[in-house]
Amino acid sequence: MEDWLQLLISFFISNVLGYGGGPASIPLMYKEIVTHHGWLSDPDFSNMLALGNALPGPIATKIAAFVGYGVSGWVGMVIALAATVIPSAAALIWLLNLLQKYRTSPVVKGMTLLVQPVIAIMMLTLTWQMGKSSVISIGLLQSLGIAAVAFWAMNIRKIHPAIVIVAAFAYGGLVLSQVV
Repeated sequence: MEDWLQLLISFFISNVLGYGGGPASIPLMYKEIVTHHGWLSDPDFSNMLALGNALPGPIATKIAAFVGYGVSGWVGMVIALAATVIPSAAALIWLLNLLQKYRTSPVVKGMTLLVQPVIAIMMLTLTWQMGKSSVISIGLLQSLGIAAVAFWAMNIRKIHPAIVIVAAFAYGGLVLSQVV
């Protein structure tokens, strides 16, 4: 029962405070899942995030389903999903009505602009934490090489990120598993 309550509170807080959708809630989920509760390790969270990004649909719900099921089975999955989806849906309906009423307000426009740097810092922090664990696990040269190839593939060659993620999984499974 205590796990259910922890799942509910953790995913509720992560998604209510994660203004901007899945990418904004990922650092908050990381803090709850890895740092606060220890439901997943750094590498497990990284793998789950990579796999979740390769699959279609919103990332927050995939993280909630995976972690909820891992912590408390089917009931945990339902609780984590409900804590992720219901508050956001209710807030969206309420905020759309409010935004429609005040859409030309300079205060509303200013608030939206001020939140963007906070989200950027949260994403940079998460990237730093995950990059640090990658360097510790496989070394600096391997990490930089994989990052450079991924950047080249997605930005220069315009290869879909899901294909790059699958290629990274394959590389990790075939090459790095022999090294580590």
